[in-house]
Amino acid sequence: MDLGFVAVQFLNGLASASSLFLTAAGLTIIFGVTRIVNFAHGSLYMLGAYCALSLLAAMGPWASTPTGFWLAVLAAAAAVGTIGIVVEVGLLRPIYRAPELFPLLLTFGLVLIVQDLVKYLWGPEDVLGPRAPGLASFVRIFGYRFPQYDLLLIAIGPLALLAIWLLFHRTRFGILVRAATEDREMVEALGVNQRLLFTSVFFLGATLAGLAGALQIPRQAATPFMDLDIIVEAFVVTVIGGMGSVAGAFLAALLIGELHAFGILLFPRITLVLVFLVMAVVLVLRPSGLLGRPEAPSAASRHDSFPPLRPFGWRALATVAVVLVLLLLLPIFVSEYGLKVAIDTLVFALFATSLGFLMGPGGLISFGHAAWFGLGAYAAALLVDHLGARMEVTFLAAPLAAGLGASLFGWVIVRLSGVYLAMLTLAVAQILYAIAFQWVELTGGDNGLIGIWPPEWARGRTVYYYLVLAVTLSGLALLGRATFAPFGYALRGIRDSQPRAEAIGIDAPFHRWLAFAFSGALAGLAGCVYTFSNGSIDPSLLAIPTSVDALVMTLLGGIHAVSGPAIGALAFTLLEDLVMPLTDYWRALLGAIIVLLVLGFRDGLAGSLERRFATKG
Repeated sequence: MDLGFVAVQFLNGLASASSLFLTAAGLTIIFGVTRIVNFAHGSLYMLGAYCALSLLAAMGPWASTPTGFWLAVLAAAAAVGTIGIVVEVGLLRPIYRAPELFPLLLTFGLVLIVQDLVKYLWGPEDVLGPRAPGLASFVRIFGYRFPQYDLLLIAIGPLALLAIWLLFHRTRFGILVRAATEDREMVEALGVNQRLLFTSVFFLGATLAGLAGALQIPRQAATPFMDLDIIVEAFVVTVIGGMGSVAGAFLAALLIGELHAFGILLFPRITLVLVFLVMAVVLVLRPSGLLGRPEAPSAASRHDSFPPLRPFGWRALATVAVVLVLLLLLPIFVSEYGLKVAIDTLVFALFATSLGFLMGPGGLISFGHAAWFGLGAYAAALLVDHLGARMEVTFLAAPLAAGLGASLFGWVIVRLSGVYLAMLTLAVAQILYAIAFQWVELTGGDNGLIGIWPPEWARGRTVYYYLVLAVTLSGLALLGRATFAPFGYALRGIRDSQPRAEAIGIDAPFHRWLAFAFSGALAGLAGCVYTFSNGSIDPSLLAIPTSVDALVMTLLGGIHAVSGPAIGALAFTLLEDLVMPLTDYWRALLGAIIVLLVLGFRDGLAGSLERRFATKG
């Protein structure tokens, strides 16, 4: 590589870093004050791009002038900021006192709504934006062409950092924001209007995201799924830099921008996960990110709001017995397709409940639980495909493999907490996804492995249904037993107050690590069962959408209730099966249902029902 090429690649990395910094800065500012993990931040970025395109189209000839172009960019950013106010006031403000996972679920519902809204308003095709007037040409750098517009973007990043620094250090608003980042309860106690502060911060963060999206239209086409691409990288940047640290986000954006520029040249085999590897290394060495600080006790997760888990009372047990009878009779009344849906529901019930055990009693948030689901699935498929193992053997080997994998990575993961822990689980899942995708000789790559069917005795759909029912009920019973065993009580003690738990002799890291491995093993068992049900496997089982589905199921049902994740899996599966055929815009309908459930059922679908049926004491 000659000097000119290296220089141009370096500048490309800086240009990408500027846009990424604007998006991540808004995300980290919102989290620093409100403690909301805003999954819909990428949707605000996408709306910024599409709003700018619409404004430019409406301007006519004036859009080809520098004044018109930049006015459209700024107006689009302001419009997205206004949308942010509506979201904060109308949807997020009512659930600020709810556990922090519920805003995450609500913002995921918003992602689904905005995706279909964009497709409805602007169409599913990519939309190309105009070049920036006056900056449509290029400059030569050591003989290589480099766009003038990208030079401007390189300058915008540091200027934005300077503007944010001045805002936070030279204005009363900025002082309040920094104080709220340190201790928002104390700020509220001093008489500051916390609602107005939260709304202002959300407006600022949304405006930055909208500005970042609007600035991208001369560089790339706007697509209905560009939100998911940017939100993952924005989370990575925010976590590497340190949640709540704008300067850290700037440094992390520079790092990620240059990794994108040079990674495919220097590390072509690991390009897919290079940023996640870097994030994992940073979190292991600096658990709070490059410039982040450990969370203050007041900013910790609100586990004290969790109602106590109680064993089933007689009415709940009677309900379970009725459900069990219905499940046993189900093959008589449903079609072949209905049995397939029932099998998938049982599998996801076990998968979601394993995550619910980790998040509820364990108090550990995982964004990458698909890692263990996929690891168990691949263990089963590889044993059958390469070694000719019988299905019965894989039912033992798959959870063992997933449990060993979870214990290996979990030894480091459980040392973290909060969003940092969640993002490290996501990094591990992405690393395993890349291995499955690129190790073609072993895993089949993106084609996966096919022909992984049950043996002849279990080949019939009805027989396999009863086998899955037995495995699922056994797994659920094991999880329920662990929840109310001394081990489960110790986990809840650690979750609610780790210093108190350690003061009475409980080894908190060991118990958290054991819970992580146990949860991973049962997720691997669910993945094994899923493999034989579908007869094939591919890397998508390890991908982010699989983890998101498990998270949504768990939160829909409620982590406050033992049966919550299983009920959430049933609700989510039925919603997908019943809603999808109704309309092309099924994502928006599903997202609206999720938002309504979050607003109307703070404890999840099962929370209030299970507490009503629970025994006292």
